[in-house]
Amino acid sequence: MSEVATLTPPEADHTLDALGLRCPEPVMMIRKKMRDIPVGDTLLITADDPATTRDIPNFCHFMEHTLIDSAASTAPFWYLLRKGL
Repeated sequence: MSEVATLTPPEADHTLDALGLRCPEPVMMIRKKMRDIPVGDTLLITADDPATTRDIPNFCHFMEHTLIDSAASTAPFWYLLRKGL
């Protein structure tokens, strides 16, 4: 993950809009989406729940996905994940 994320979200193989959703819904949606995409593909998530700044990195660590980059200083936040095994 870069120290300074860009303000514009990068391109990704798949996207997930979690705007307006509150914990635990964003992580539940990410988990379902990750089941449906191939290993190695990227997923760009857009969210505005402040809990995602903690929950998404923890989810990636626990589920062995990679958090490639993120912008989580002000909402809306975005996270770029790569699906692991």
